[in-house]
Amino acid sequence: MDHRLVYLLNVGQKRLQRWSQARTAAGGVTAAQAGLLFFLAKNDGALTNEAAAALDLKAPGMSGLVERAERAGLIERHTDEFDRRASRLWLTKDGRGALKRSKAGLASVNTRLTDGFTASEIDVVARWLTSLQEKFSAIDESADS
Repeated sequence: MDHRLVYLLNVGQKRLQRWSQARTAAGGVTAAQAGLLFFLAKNDGALTNEAAAALDLKAPGMSGLVERAERAGLIERHTDEFDRRASRLWLTKDGRGALKRSKAGLASVNTRLTDGFTASEIDVVARWLTSLQEKFSAIDESADS
């Protein structure tokens, strides 16, 4: 059977992103901003480059995300006390409120994503998706690997 995994993954990701973006924007934050808020909820005060690595963003994308989140009042950026060239990111009160709303929305999305599947089927899907991160973590890996 031809599963067309790359095609199915790409189309599914795009549709989920569009669907999610429409709903998170209604809640006041974009999907990218929500991702940053989720990271900072567990890593408040993280360096910008740590957040970028966790979100799989390059410097220009991260810079724009941080600027937009800061303008929206979701985060504060402060110069690192040990390395004046680096910044640390902190959730604001508004950011914590947006995080709470995003968590509620995510619970609804997860329910929709898992509807019709058993827990063991979802475990296999989660294991497969996690393996993608491990198998394709470096851009410079050869295509034959």
